[in-house]
Amino acid sequence: MRVLVVGGGGREHALCWALAASPLLTKLFCAPGNAGIAEVAECIAIGAEDISALVAFAKDKSIDLVVVGPEAPLTLGLADACAAAGLKCFGPSAAAARLEGSKTFTKEVADAAGAPTAAWARFTDAAAARAHIREKGAPIVVKADGLAAGKGVVVAATIAEAEAAISDIMEDRVHGAAGACVVIEECLVGEEISFFALCSGTAALPLGAAQDHKRVGDGDTGPNTGGMGAYSLPPIFTTALQEDVMARIIHPVLSEMALRGAPFKGVLFAGLMITAQGPKLIEFNVRFGDPECQVLMLRLKSDLLPALLAACDGELARFDVRWEALHAMVVVMAARGYPGGYAKGSEIRGLEAAGQVPGVQVFHAGTARREDGTLIATGGRVLGISATGKTLREACDAAYAAVDRLDWPGGFCRRDIGWRVLK
Repeated sequence: MRVLVVGGGGREHALCWALAASPLLTKLFCAPGNAGIAEVAECIAIGAEDISALVAFAKDKSIDLVVVGPEAPLTLGLADACAAAGLKCFGPSAAAARLEGSKTFTKEVADAAGAPTAAWARFTDAAAARAHIREKGAPIVVKADGLAAGKGVVVAATIAEAEAAISDIMEDRVHGAAGACVVIEECLVGEEISFFALCSGTAALPLGAAQDHKRVGDGDTGPNTGGMGAYSLPPIFTTALQEDVMARIIHPVLSEMALRGAPFKGVLFAGLMITAQGPKLIEFNVRFGDPECQVLMLRLKSDLLPALLAACDGELARFDVRWEALHAMVVVMAARGYPGGYAKGSEIRGLEAAGQVPGVQVFHAGTARREDGTLIATGGRVLGISATGKTLREACDAAYAAVDRLDWPGGFCRRDIGWRVLK
């Protein structure tokens, strides 16, 4: 099969790495890709949001399956455009992708489906939002309604912090048009888990769980990021808990989406809080997580390609997913200054030495190569130093041993990924 992966981050490198191992694969393309992806796929200079160019390329190259990594092209209708062109695409329609594109839509669907979630309210007026915050008190959660690259959520410990978030999001528009509306929620207490399910409209297949680390600093301090690291399996996420999530959240939401004429096909990523009252939905994403995808792909024993095809073709009921008896961890190396302003173009050395640590796989995100072959950083999140082990401690030690072999003064990482479990 000829496959085109859309995107150029660590998630897409992990997907390409897994797809490249499939005996069904004959040719793998990635648009736009990165320096690491170029080692396993042919990178094409087409932006992930250039819908018409992506469809034209897929038709010209007789692509059998388009696999969409990021959320933006899905909300822009890439899956719809592929369908109109007679192309098979792994990813939801634009109507179904609203589960990530609009926090308000997600909450409305969850309420209609009876899925447990935090109490919430929606505002388009900053003064009304501030009044609601003062009425409810802190801690409280403020979310930009639209897409904000994983950075549109503020968990405010004080009323002043929540009101400042309103100023940033609604008035200063730090996230652009995504902040025209905000959703304000009660602050759930518990363990946060990322759960993934392959979906084919009404059927769903569990695809594992991971725990992400969103804040930039050790001990979960500092601003939110796109993700500074993750591990799998979280010990709190038992088989019984997974069955509960499928029964009370995933299946009811799929039924509600089908009733709305927007059946969900692809991978549904449920951000969950495991509270004293049970699992509650924080939000949905309509694609694999980044960096959660990296640890899932490292543990996946099944061939990824037929699993994606089964979701596209509505054959999940006859498909099974097998996992390696391993733990996995990814430590994100980011450019200094991230998630704020950061410099681009710094040279990264020591990658070969890092990759020689047993159990380690390095996934690239914001990287490129100069004409002389020098590897440079081009983004905020740059590398995902990933490792497997028989225990989480073993995976952790291997990942950080590889980090220590890197020679990149312009980069940094958290030093405590998995700290709650490992301590």
